[in-house]
Amino acid sequence: MSTVQVEVCVQESFDEVFELELNGLPAANSSSSRCTISVETWEDWFQKWLEALQPDFSPIQSYELSLRLTGDREIQALNAQYCQRNQPTDVLAFAALETEGPPSEEIITSLPLYLGDIVISVDTAQRQAKAQQHLLETELAWLATHGLLHLLGWDHPDDDSLTRMLNQQQALLQIVGFRLQTS
Repeated sequence: MSTVQVEVCVQESFDEVFELELNGLPAANSSSSRCTISVETWEDWFQKWLEALQPDFSPIQSYELSLRLTGDREIQALNAQYCQRNQPTDVLAFAALETEGPPSEEIITSLPLYLGDIVISVDTAQRQAKAQQHLLETELAWLATHGLLHLLGWDHPDDDSLTRMLNQQQALLQIVGFRLQTS
């Protein structure tokens, strides 16, 4: 298997103060605390996930994507604008491969292929992590795998495809050391 290279642009955009629960405990003294997943960790995870998925979109196996960590307010605005659902959600994925024409041969053999954007609401992720009784880091990784699969063309219009997608997410999380309890 050839090595996949990935570049991840991580952006944090927080309009509200977050009290994130780290290791199952509220942030100390009611001061804000952010989930501290480094850009290097995100890049490592996405690289391992892409190596496992083996997409063949880029002849040089080099990919780029952006990951935006935000709050419910911003993701609700994006959800309303692009999906016509005026409510917060946990993750949105905007696949560049679905909207752009094919790049020139020169570009695809010399530059990373831009897969698109993943937007995650840390507010919603925090609530879901608490409900599932796992760490926020685990929930963020789970949502990132979901977004990545959408960028690669996966979808879940029915129960069977949703089950396949959720199973793939579980497998991807195991690659980077996460173990989720299944109901």
